[in-house]
Amino acid sequence: MQDKEKLKGILEAILFTMGESVSPDRLAQALDRDTEEICEALKEMKEEYEADDRGLTLIELEGSYQMGTKVETYEYISKLVRQPKKRSLTDVLIETLSIIAYKQPVTKQEIESIRGVRSDFAVNKLIEYGLVKELGRLSTIGHPIIFGTTEEFLRCFGVSSVEELPDIDEVKKQNFLEEASKEIAKTMNVEV
Repeated sequence: MQDKEKLKGILEAILFTMGESVSPDRLAQALDRDTEEICEALKEMKEEYEADDRGLTLIELEGSYQMGTKVETYEYISKLVRQPKKRSLTDVLIETLSIIAYKQPVTKQEIESIRGVRSDFAVNKLIEYGLVKELGRLSTIGHPIIFGTTEEFLRCFGVSSVEELPDIDEVKKQNFLEEASKEIAKTMNVEV
């Protein structure tokens, strides 16, 4: 009996981890067990999960099995899922994201030369948020990583491609460059 309970625990762990339906044959092969033994254990598990006090259930889909939540729990789950994720983009993150969005594919060195400061934290945070990803490496000395935006970035900003991002006004861009040059000159005590 203890062996069967252990088997059910293993099946439960596998089905929970997989997140998709798995056939009894595949489970039997992975566990080096007889398919009939697996089917019997799955049937018992299904009955156990049907108890009123359980939030999970074992779903059978065309002869395969998957862990799922009971319909009665949906309203509670949806309350939690609908809660907004507390992610805020600081000015530093927005600045870094803008550079990546408009200059992609771009290396960290290029980002840092534009910003004038190290950008490790900002780039890593944007990757963590799923807004930026590594696109590969350049085939130059050091093979630097190149970065670009993700589909999540497009979803968050309501555009279907980076081509839909607003154009940068050339006059404003020139004014900004002039102001930046004056600021740099001030810090270096040089006249422009």
